[in-house]
Amino acid sequence: MNYLEFEKPLSEIEGKAEELRAMARTGGGMDLTKEAEALDRKAETALRDLYKALTPWQKCQVARHPDRPHCRDYIDGLFTEFTSLAGDRAFADDHAVMGGIARFQDQPVMVIGHEKGNDTKTRIERNFGMARPEGYRKAIRLMDLADRFRLPVITLVDTPGAYPGKGAEERGQAEAIARSTEKCLAIGVPLISVVIGEGGSGGAVAFATANRVAMLEHSVYSVISPEGCASILWKDAEKMREAAEALRLTAQDLQKLGIIDRIVKEPMGGAQRAPKEAIDAVGKAIEAMLKDLAGKKPDALIKDRRQKFLDMGAKGLAA
Repeated sequence: MNYLEFEKPLSEIEGKAEELRAMARTGGGMDLTKEAEALDRKAETALRDLYKALTPWQKCQVARHPDRPHCRDYIDGLFTEFTSLAGDRAFADDHAVMGGIARFQDQPVMVIGHEKGNDTKTRIERNFGMARPEGYRKAIRLMDLADRFRLPVITLVDTPGAYPGKGAEERGQAEAIARSTEKCLAIGVPLISVVIGEGGSGGAVAFATANRVAMLEHSVYSVISPEGCASILWKDAEKMREAAEALRLTAQDLQKLGIIDRIVKEPMGGAQRAPKEAIDAVGKAIEAMLKDLAGKKPDALIKDRRQKFLDMGAKGLAA
């Protein structure tokens, strides 16, 4: 288990419990079961206390936890017959964006998401989930395909933001993000999005301009990272805690503002502690959102989506 900075007291308790169990396994006639169980109860209480009052910055840390399930895990856990589709038919295949045709509860769908990777090799291959222009153009191609064959689109958002490299800018990063956002607004099929970790900047909006948007309980969604915001406003990246507070980037804040539609509850201690439970919870949310949109005609879906985003400014001002 990788412990976050604010989880250090918890790591000490769980570490001591494991030490007692290790001593019992080595023999010596000691029965340390009761002591270990007492520490387990203490750890459970500490975990509950920590996670019932997370600050926005702590939620950012949880959203970035390397052990959280990623796009590939959700696809493997929720979808069947997944057939990956690659390339933007113009430049290259961006491995930070994965997508393809699959079945969700036997219903054909198009699933698209950011993939960060789960070890050093795959994180480098996936560019840490930061898509280049060809990634967004691939998403546009897949959304066009879904629209043509009347397939609902499900997007899984987990990115620090679009890749800011020189080559990406030369190939039209801003234009690709804008076109992807435009395509989200234009397709006449149900489009639902789930923020499963980080929803960073336009790189997230390009996938999450949807009829229904859900967020995992400890995920974040913002126009800029707290560190980037702090560097601009205070000229000091160490002010990220203050920036996280000001950005109102938590699922709870965003639901109040009308930016998202539902919050998906995570297991105690975050999705990283019980990945299967988190994946199942996301599956139930996707099922509910698809049912909510079932039977709507293309024009009604497009109108619903556009109106949703036009209303956000008014709701934000009221909040």
